[in-house]
Amino acid sequence: MRVPRIYSHEPLAGLSEIELDENASRHLLKVLRLQAGRPLVIFDGRGGEYEAELVATGKRALARLGQFSEEDRQSPLALTLAIGISRGDRFEWVIQKATELGVARIQPLFTERCEVKLSGERLQKKLAHWRQIAISACEQCARNRVPEIAAPQKFAGFLDADMAADLGLVLHHRTEVSLRQLEQQRGRPDSAQLLVGPEGGLSGIEIEAALARGYAPLRLGPRVLRTETAPVAALSVLQYQWGDL
Repeated sequence: MRVPRIYSHEPLAGLSEIELDENASRHLLKVLRLQAGRPLVIFDGRGGEYEAELVATGKRALARLGQFSEEDRQSPLALTLAIGISRGDRFEWVIQKATELGVARIQPLFTERCEVKLSGERLQKKLAHWRQIAISACEQCARNRVPEIAAPQKFAGFLDADMAADLGLVLHHRTEVSLRQLEQQRGRPDSAQLLVGPEGGLSGIEIEAALARGYAPLRLGPRVLRTETAPVAALSVLQYQWGDL
């Protein structure tokens, strides 16, 4: 049986044992029905992971930490995905798959064509839910660093901030410039920021604003991709071209 990987919100350095939180305990004891003595892997999102053993199975699971491995599995290409918030579970699917593909940061955006309205307590609950999706994806895909899920921003405010990446890319199905041409023009980047719209894409005004701020247009072939397909395809291509795929 596969050894379960568990995320700890508590820093693990210097600990010999840790009482796991309610969610982790429920998963191990109620869902997987593990007994004392079963091996685990525990990580705290700061890089590396610990071999561990389940030693007590009361209301909260207690684990004994063993050998530490510095295995990081972080992509050499630091990727930020800035994406318009889509309806239903599409956005959650994007967070899960972007995490599996090694994105370092996800910036949700309220764009012109965004139909999702979030504020106050509802926004905070949604943000906590998105962050938990990223944690669960890290547990599944063996990542030891959890990507940052930033608080949602309005598109204009996001563009006004300085871009902390070597290369900014905005999805634009009318451009003809390839990634290889961009690399020839700008060199091989160590970091990239990808800008994607919600259902219906970014508006023409938003695309022009991004281009004016130094973003390069990126086209993903002759077909128009859905909002949940486009970022997965683009991240895969970027990781293949400059990352670790």
